[in-house]
Amino acid sequence: MYIRMKELMDAEDLPYSHRTHTYNSRLAQELGKWADTQPGGEAIHDALYRAYFVDGVNVGDVEALLVVAKAVGLDVAAARTVLESRSFKDAVDADWDKSRQYGVTSVPTFVVGRQGVVGAQPYETLEKLLQEAGVEAKN
Repeated sequence: MYIRMKELMDAEDLPYSHRTHTYNSRLAQELGKWADTQPGGEAIHDALYRAYFVDGVNVGDVEALLVVAKAVGLDVAAARTVLESRSFKDAVDADWDKSRQYGVTSVPTFVVGRQGVVGAQPYETLEKLLQEAGVEAKN
């Protein structure tokens, strides 16, 4: 599986390393959901990707997540409060419920309108998904 993923990532010029451990990403999901409510917070998603898939960081560890939050300029004290209070737990649970309703069985899954594709997909497949959903191309 690693070889296949590495080939796909290399083809897209995305960093990807061999991980020796798999970590529970639930807290990272909650941090990401909170970060989406913060100015500039969308940067956390790429940073979490890099932390987990490239650097092998334990994204289930609060202190490790705070390092990532700080690196993208988020308020570390606020991030700690979010992680320790689990204040975005229900929002992530709702996302998971919606995913189950859509029939999502693995990640990544791309959903547009009422259609979706599962797994790492070539650009052309994602483009077709968007076109079939009526999304117009931007110039």
